[in-house]
Amino acid sequence: MPILPDMVGIVVTDIPRAIRFYRLVGLDFPDTAEGEPYVEVKTPNGYRISLNAQSLDKELTPGWVEPRGQRLGLAFLCESPKQVDETYAKIVAAGHKGVREPWDAFWGQRYALVEDPDGAHVSLFAPLG
Repeated sequence: MPILPDMVGIVVTDIPRAIRFYRLVGLDFPDTAEGEPYVEVKTPNGYRISLNAQSLDKELTPGWVEPRGQRLGLAFLCESPKQVDETYAKIVAAGHKGVREPWDAFWGQRYALVEDPDGAHVSLFAPLG
């Protein structure tokens, strides 16, 4: 099975403000509790788009710096946690930067971060269960 793109994550400084904006373009994000660091919506064609609080991004990314320009992240669904590890290793072995080695994230996924040739962070993940 190939690795498939699964979600676009957008890092934002103010989730409620971002929800209001993205509702204007037709994304039906749910309301969130005050201070909630994450919200997602599934598009009618099954694609997920999330809004991620900048504060959460700071916690997850070692050496975090203020982004410039685009605030989008690509996330790729792997078939298994093992495939996350293998894909991360393959990308790093090919000379690309590993941002964060695979770990078991508190939200129930095996997760890793790599950097594309232009410096954009790309997530690799698979459910732990």
